Amino acid sequence: MPELAELFDVAAARRIDAQASARLGDGGASLMEQAGQAAWQCLLERWPQARRICVVAGPGNNGGDGYVLARLARQAGRHVQVLRLAGDGAATPLAQAALQAWRDAGGEEACFSGALPAADVVVDALYGLGLNRAPAGDAQALIETINAAALPVLSLDVPSGVAAGTGAVPGVAIRAHLTLQFIVRHRGLYTGDALEYVGERRLAPLQVPDAALTEVPPAASVWAQARLAALLPARRANTHKGESGHVLCVGGNQGSGGAVMLASEAALRAGAGLVSVATQAAHAAPLLARLPEAMVHAVENAGDLQALFPRAKVIAIGPGLGQDDWAHELWRQVLASGTPLVIDADALNLLAAAPQVVHGAILTPHPGEASRLLGCSTAQVQADRFAAVHQLAERFHAVVVLKGAGTLVAAPGQRPRVIAAGNPGMAVGGMGDLLTGIIAALRAQGLDAFDAASAGALVHALAGDSAAAQGQRGLLPTDLLVPLRRLVNPEPDIA
Repeated sequence: MPELAELFDVAAARRIDAQASARLGDGGASLMEQAGQAAWQCLLERWPQARRICVVAGPGNNGGDGYVLARLARQAGRHVQVLRLAGDGAATPLAQAALQAWRDAGGEEACFSGALPAADVVVDALYGLGLNRAPAGDAQALIETINAAALPVLSLDVPSGVAAGTGAVPGVAIRAHLTLQFIVRHRGLYTGDALEYVGERRLAPLQVPDAALTEVPPAASVWAQARLAALLPARRANTHKGESGHVLCVGGNQGSGGAVMLASEAALRAGAGLVSVATQAAHAAPLLARLPEAMVHAVENAGDLQALFPRAKVIAIGPGLGQDDWAHELWRQVLASGTPLVIDADALNLLAAAPQVVHGAILTPHPGEASRLLGCSTAQVQADRFAAVHQLAERFHAVVVLKGAGTLVAAPGQRPRVIAAGNPGMAVGGMGDLLTGIIAALRAQGLDAFDAASAGALVHALAGDSAAAQGQRGLLPTDLLVPLRRLVNPEPDIA
């Protein structure tokens, strides 16, 4: 996948397909033939030894793509068997034409009766973009049978059962080894539950008239490592620490000193020139022992904290903050400071308890915190992560980093960004504290809020992937600190 890829929602994908079909003047027949050819070539490349191919064809155009693949594979000498659901024959003109061409070539299809034929590869052409409900009845049984067979699976456009626009999986879904998308990349396949099902993602752009693409804007952008060089240039030779910004980290209530320590160290490793820490007195000495580069302040009351505001360029609040009287008072003072904010953890919970607009701040919720901010369930957030992050950005007038698999970054009036990095090993306490410090450091170094949040989330995820090279289980937040330093010093793009 190109590092600077764009993603489209279902409405945009359909519009592009319709415009391309109209411009080509054949109702979409040539696009279906191209899709089937691309899918067959993809199968040949990925599984060149496969001799027995089972194509599972649905009633729509996705099934039509499968019939084209089946015909081409049969013509190439492969043993091809096509399965469909009883009463679910080809239902669109294009699918009917593709089915007839398959029959004219000597092919046959059978109805699913509870078992798969012997096969080396299964082609999933059951459902495409339109599915937005949980498969039921025979469709559910067929998907469960394919998954249980543990055979290689090529899904055409979308793994059946996955919502292409949101990434939600409302019921069972095909667990693909490879998903070949047609014409454009579907935004739902890059975040949330979909990541459990898509396997490797590839794109077959097909021969679509340029005008059909340029008239339809993408719905999101992929952010991968190539984005960093432009945002994080080398420092000028005659610089000083003040140019790299001063971050104030506020948190570390009784028993939670490690959280603010992690955020502070991450801010320094991400390039902040100065880092101050406002925390409970009991944590001052341990934090200094771990991180002598930080300026640690024991804060007992609002006056102690206010004295730190004039020097701070960015305030990161939340890691280990708690929700007691001490936390509430610090939270109120920080909100009133007028300083750019990065808001995480307990500070998000305090914001949810008394919602207010936080212009220009950066919020970094996980799905549970997002649900509290929106007044809905975590399941509702995960069912449409794009809608959730958009609602948060608009409600709070803030940049929002919705953490999780396929982290999303949104800002009012901006196209959301999908972070194409990260791994399950990062699901451990303290990872979010690192992210808070990284984003605050980049914001303090002069990046605007949207870019600081996006680059910070990307650097954090890439550092996690680097640290996970020795295994995901047992990964600790501090393991990210060494690759973090390398990643915030990217090689310049001289191409």
